[in-house]
Amino acid sequence: MTNQQAISGILFDKDGTLLDYAKSWVPVNYEVARIAANGDEALSHTLLSACGMDPETGFVFPDSLLAAGNTVEIATGMVLAGAPYTVEELTAKLDGLFANSADYAVPVTDLAAFFAGLHAKGYRLGVASSDNERSIRETARRFGFAEYLHYVAGYDSGYGVKPEPGMVLGFCAATGLAPHEVAVVGDNNHDLHMGRSAGAGLTVAVLTGTGSPASLSEASDFCLKDITELEGVLR
Repeated sequence: MTNQQAISGILFDKDGTLLDYAKSWVPVNYEVARIAANGDEALSHTLLSACGMDPETGFVFPDSLLAAGNTVEIATGMVLAGAPYTVEELTAKLDGLFANSADYAVPVTDLAAFFAGLHAKGYRLGVASSDNERSIRETARRFGFAEYLHYVAGYDSGYGVKPEPGMVLGFCAATGLAPHEVAVVGDNNHDLHMGRSAGAGLTVAVLTGTGSPASLSEASDFCLKDITELEGVLR
C-alpha cells in the first residue's frame, strides 16, 4: 500500500463502480441473452447461466463473464454455450446494445458533482472499462462529467483488456503520472488485478457491483461501500 498523499490520479471502472450494477445491468443482461438466443427463452436462460447470472433471481456471480468480461469475451462465452451466431456477429450486436444502455443506467451518486469535486482538488481523472469506448463516453456525456476526464479507455481502445496493465499505463502516459501515483477503483478483481499488475499505488474496491468483501479483500488496499467514501481514503 502506498502513502495516500502520493496519489495524484484516479482511474475508475464504470459498471458497478460509477453505475449501480444491479439497477443498471441486470435488465441489460436479460436483453443480451434474449438477443443472443434469437428469442428462444429456454436458450436465453442457458446462456445467462453459462455467463454467470442466475436467470431466475438476477444474481450475478463475482468475476463471472457478465460481471467482468468485455464484449468479445461475453459473446464468445454465449456462442460456446449455443448462441446461433459467430462471435463477430454477436459482438457487433452486443456493442450496439451496450452503447445505448447508457440511457438507462443508474449512477451511484451525482457523478457530475463527484467528478467536479475531485477535479477541483487537482486529481487527474479517467475511466477504464471492459465496455466499449463509445459506451463510456455516452455515460460521461449523459451524467455530466465528460469535461473532467483526462482519459477514457474501453476494451476496444487499443490499450489491451483487463486484468492486463495496459489501461493503467495508458492513463499514466496521458497524464504524465507514474503508476505509483495512481489509484485504481473498481468493483471486481479484474479491476484490482489490473491495478496491481501495473504497479498502481492504491487499489480500491467498492461494493456497488458484483463483488463482496470476501471476494475483493485480497487484491484491494481498501474496500468501500461506494465511491462517495473515496475522498476519506485519499485524505
